[in-house]
Amino acid sequence: MLRNIEYRYMLFIMMGISFLGSAVAFFVNPIAGGILLVTSLLLSGISISFTRQRYKDIEKLSGYLRRIYSGDYSLDIRDNMEGELSILKNEIYKVTLILSKQTELLKTEKEQLANALSDISHQLKTPLTSMMVMADLLSDDELKQDKRIEFTRNLGVQLERMEWLLTSLLKLSKIDAGTVEFKKEPIIASELIQKAMKPLLIPMELKEQELMIEDASMVSFLGDLNWTTEALINIVKNCIEHTQRGGIIKMSFEENPIYTGLHISDNGSGIDKEDIPFIFKRFYKGKNASDESVGIGLAMAKSIITSQNGDISVTSFKNQGTEFTIKFYKQIS
Repeated sequence: MLRNIEYRYMLFIMMGISFLGSAVAFFVNPIAGGILLVTSLLLSGISISFTRQRYKDIEKLSGYLRRIYSGDYSLDIRDNMEGELSILKNEIYKVTLILSKQTELLKTEKEQLANALSDISHQLKTPLTSMMVMADLLSDDELKQDKRIEFTRNLGVQLERMEWLLTSLLKLSKIDAGTVEFKKEPIIASELIQKAMKPLLIPMELKEQELMIEDASMVSFLGDLNWTTEALINIVKNCIEHTQRGGIIKMSFEENPIYTGLHISDNGSGIDKEDIPFIFKRFYKGKNASDESVGIGLAMAKSIITSQNGDISVTSFKNQGTEFTIKFYKQIS
């Protein structure tokens, strides 16, 4: 405390004024001078005691700040008393809460990054191993021409799969990181379906599947057309893969004051009851999943929809089909 030069100056001036005043009062009246001297000493003592206490409080705050610096955010120093130090304590506590939340977010982001890298490594391991084997076989000069053509075609398939996987993972990572700015523009449901079904018509034709679409020319909602198309493609693609040859895929809509709903259903093999709670989990593969499936399409669809103030759910019965229900909630002004 005495190391503070400003405090030493204040103490020196305060004591000088006290003794000078007491000396003057003593010459006028010895009793009054004695009383003034005692009073001045008491006031000085109280001031020193009060200042010492403030220094202790400041030292406690310094210790608290050191604990924050070391990553300990557990101490609660909120003070309901009035005063400058109480206000400072409360403000420091608010900053501590903000730092604690930011630390948790950074920790979560690091975990997500580590999980993403682990997922990418795991998903790329199988096609890379297959490609290395085929590349080794192709280096054999005695390999038959028909096998060489087959292995070359398989290499192309694996490369396309890896490209799709990496593109999907990058899209998911952008959504998770919150770097995607989803537009809020009017989307006409009929235009959305037309754009989403365009790349899926050939796979449906190859499986001789029928597409039944309810008139959606009057249905619209706010969202991002391109990203919503991406979500819809992944959902319909899942229906195509799990519906038998000659099956039926239906699309219908509902409109109410709360949300715009889109129902996508099929009469395929359905989803096992134990798989339903995990169907939107990233890289989850149900019992009926195909060998080519990596379990990322529905996870991406859910991320896109929920990021646009929407929701998606699924109901399914074994060998009776599956229905996906998408709800885009309306903005309340």
